[in-house]
Order: sequence, then C-alpha cells, then structure tokens
Amino acid sequence: MKYSVFLLLISCSVFSQRYSKDDEVKKYVSQVNEDSLKSYIGKLVSFETRHTLSSIDDPKKGIGAARNWVIRKFNDYAKNSDGRMEVYLQQEDIQPDGKRVDKIVNLGNAVAFLKGTDPNDKRIFLIGGHLDSRVTDVMNRTSKAPGANDDGSGVSAVIESARILSKSSFPASIIFVAFSGEEQSLLGSKQLAEKIKRENGQLEAVLNNDMIGNPKAGETGEINTRILRVFSEGLPYKDLDKKAMAIRNMGFENDSESRQLARYIKEITEQYVKGLEIKLIYRNDRFLRGGDHTSFVNNGFPSVRLTEYYENYDHQHQDIRIENNKQYGDLPEFIDFKYLKKNVAANVAVLASLAKSTSKPEKVEMDVKELTNSTTLHWEKPKFGIPTGYYVLARETHNPVWQKKIFTTELSMKIPLSKDNYIFAVQSVSSSGNLSVPVIPGIAK
Repeated sequence: MKYSVFLLLISCSVFSQRYSKDDEVKKYVSQVNEDSLKSYIGKLVSFETRHTLSSIDDPKKGIGAARNWVIRKFNDYAKNSDGRMEVYLQQEDIQPDGKRVDKIVNLGNAVAFLKGTDPNDKRIFLIGGHLDSRVTDVMNRTSKAPGANDDGSGVSAVIESARILSKSSFPASIIFVAFSGEEQSLLGSKQLAEKIKRENGQLEAVLNNDMIGNPKAGETGEINTRILRVFSEGLPYKDLDKKAMAIRNMGFENDSESRQLARYIKEITEQYVKGLEIKLIYRNDRFLRGGDHTSFVNNGFPSVRLTEYYENYDHQHQDIRIENNKQYGDLPEFIDFKYLKKNVAANVAVLASLAKSTSKPEKVEMDVKELTNSTTLHWEKPKFGIPTGYYVLARETHNPVWQKKIFTTELSMKIPLSKDNYIFAVQSVSSSGNLSVPVIPGIAK
C-alpha cells in the first residue's frame, strides 16, 4: 500500500464504520428480555438468604436451594445446545479459617460449560456473577439478605446469557458460572480459577458482573443509566518481577491483557448496545472492596469487573430496615431493569463476538533496530480460525483508547507513525467481521 494511502487511512480517528455489525450477534443482543431478568431476580430473592454459610439442605431457603435452582435453569437451557452444554456443581468442603468461615462448609459453584464446535479450538471465555448474599454482619447467615443487586443482577446476566447463547454454534467455548463464597473472601472464584489453571485451560477473558442493576447514587440521588464501568488491572499480578523490565522499557504500564480486554468491551458494546457507554476504570477494583475477577487476575487470566456507574451503599451489605423514613437493604424495587437489560446486552455482545472470532494473531513483534519516524510490525496467523485480515491499531501514548485502525491482509505493515509517540497492537478479523482482542507487540529479535 502506498505511503499516501496510509496517511489517508490513519487520518481518520473514527473507525467504527470500517466494519459492519454481525447479524448473528445483533440477533442475540436483541433477545435479552427484561421480563426474564425480573423473574430471575425475583426467584433469587425468594430464597431469603443466599449466605455462603446458610443451609445447603433446605429445599426453599438458603444457598443450597439457590444453587440447585441455577443448576436447573442451566439444564433447561442445555437442551438447546445439541448436547454441547455440560452442567455441574463444582463442590469442595472448605475448612474454618478463623476469619469469614467458622465451620466446615460445602462450597458450590453452579457451572454451565458450552463447548465450542471446533475440536481444535481450545479457547474459553467466561461470564460470572456471585450467587451468595449478605447483610451488615458478614457472618450473619440467618437474617433476610435478598441480594437483588449484589449480586442477583450479576447472576441474572449469567443466566440470561446462558439462555440466549446456548443456541449458538461458536468455535470457542463459554463458561457460565454463579460463584459461591464471594462475600467470604472470593472462595468460589478462587476454587474455579485454580482448577482451570491446574488443567492448563486456555481462558482468554473473564467478565465478572457484580452489581449492574442500580443506577442511583445513595448520597446525592443522581441517576446514570447511560454508563457501565469496567475495572481492569494495569500491571500483571502473576510474574510481575519477571515482566517488569520489559513493561518499563516499552512503556506498556497501561497495556496489560486485562486492559486490552476492557478496551475491547468498550468497542464492541458501543457498537451493539444503544445508549450505553463503557467507562474504563484503570484500577483492578474499587477502594476497600473486592470481586471475583481478582481470583482470575491472580492466576494470570485476563479479567475485568463490570459494575454500575454509581454505588448505592444504602442498598448493599445492609440489614433490611427503615430508619428516619429511609429504606435500607438490597431489595428488588431498587433495580432499574431497563438499565440492567442494557448491561446484560453488553455481556452478550462481547461473549458472542469473542467466541465467533478467530484467535489472536501470534508472535506480534515491532522492529526497533533503526532510528526512524515510521514503525514496522509483523506477526503470524492465529492458531484457530482463518482470518480474512487484520487490523493494526494505534493510539497516542497518553490516549486511553485506540484512535486509528488500518486493515490489511498481509502479515506485516510499515506505518508512518513514530513508535516513540504511539502504542500499537494487532487484532484478527474473522469472515463474519468479528474481532479478536488486540495483541501488543514485543520487540523483534
């Protein structure tokens, strides 16, 4: 491609029109149903408490009844999958820890594994939310803890995504999981993350949905139904000491795999979900709080937390009560189901886009041997799938999101932009127009 054509291409910062939406992804997004979400949260609240230390034997109340119900829902949807969806309860007896577990407890994650159609494609994408709930005292397992938003909203996203995507035939696999033990120190997610790590699972993205249904700020009363936050870790927790020098030399402090996943979520969501903006938050999580994605971050998997723009502390981790004419407690009347529907649609769009895409380009490298104001990148074909081409992405070093995208069918490109001034990446494009997560280059040897 001629140099002048490069300049024409890279002069355009608005690149969303370079490719069209995938009709199959659009169809799945359109199927997110507000009434379904209401029914899921209503049922979850009916268990009175889903505290991790509550009963696992009572058929109507407690964490056991709740996880059994989720398993039944998954089994119902598995009937749509032509035998490709495996449903199981991942169980383990947890010993008392002297902190948030005071008895032996049977911990159970409700899991549905939708196997991809390509037997050679080992990629896995995961959506999760935590099933357990709590009140003010984290050890109180008997008081009513409806957990409508924290995290009935996240679990409803998991169940609705399973309902819709169980009918799909994607080359890659998807895990749908309702974690237990989040409020007792991320116990269930740690259990699953370590299992996937032991089995050398190729887990490429974790979407942890935790409180995605209440758009109202407690202190000010402000409401924002237009923004969903995505928290992502900048520096890798795993093997940071080994990777730190390369990160420092390349200036990639803002370009971890989790950050690339977050940028991907922003691009895909804002393509497919009308009226929703993804706000990238460059932290692993909020101050003084935690979430299940951290268990996966700690095991080296790209993972993010999706959560509402405001938090309403009157309606999370609170005993149900009325004080000074104010209602406290995590009750379903404080869920905005239209807002929740958009946030669930974001998950469906991202999961479908990821699972339909080819895998990422391999061995992406940048030449740095010469002093020049242009930059040369080269890469190899992805392991799974046959791409129709690639996008080379560029953004100025201070810019949080990709500004320029240049399409090519080649395996290398020389770009008239200085590597001193820009960050680059490469992503694969499938025949249906679906994109892989971008890959930041290493140094060519």
